[in-house]
Amino acid sequence: MKKLLAVGAAVVAVGALIGFYVADWATSFPKSIAATSAPPNTEGANLTLQTVAAVGSKLSPSHPDWVSYLVRTKGRWVRDTNFTVPANSIVHVTIYQFDGATGLRNPFLSQSQGTVGTPTLDGKPFLKIPAEEASHTFAVPELGVFVPLAGVPEEAKHPCEEGPCEPSVYDHRTITFSFRTGGKGRFRWQCFVPCAAGWYFGNGGPMQTLGYMDGFINVV
Repeated sequence: MKKLLAVGAAVVAVGALIGFYVADWATSFPKSIAATSAPPNTEGANLTLQTVAAVGSKLSPSHPDWVSYLVRTKGRWVRDTNFTVPANSIVHVTIYQFDGATGLRNPFLSQSQGTVGTPTLDGKPFLKIPAEEASHTFAVPELGVFVPLAGVPEEAKHPCEEGPCEPSVYDHRTITFSFRTGGKGRFRWQCFVPCAAGWYFGNGGPMQTLGYMDGFINVV
């Protein structure tokens, strides 16, 4: 009887530890990069991002060839896709796009939606791009934000092979847009271009992994 009680207690203890581990895993999230404050007399906050065809061994030793987003923080580029922005405010986004075109399977996503004002591509306003010229998208479905990112032309003379990439050195496209946040919450954002080469329909690997082509926007 004592042995049975001891075994039962051990099973309960192990079960409790597993439960605590699962609960901690399910409720813990990666650290978030805070958007920088907008310039004086400008409402909101700024996010500066880049997309790269291969993240490189410096930022991703285990997956150096994965496509990825990077964010600029404290003067350097880091691989992080969790951002913190203020509630009831405007977020101004600048994306340096270093990857080539992959193309959208759904042309509906080739048009900008949910932005404040008109987005710009290389300094010129745009509302949509040809679906086949899209390289990535920045989309926050719960906020109604969809912005297509045009790819670097194939004839580019100075493409960036792996991240991080400096805009002053390599060929790229520059996309700017703004969107308004509402109340506090946690919103998933992601790329909808199937750009994960070598994965089934291009949607595996980096396309479904936090820290590469999708993440969360924490509105606080």
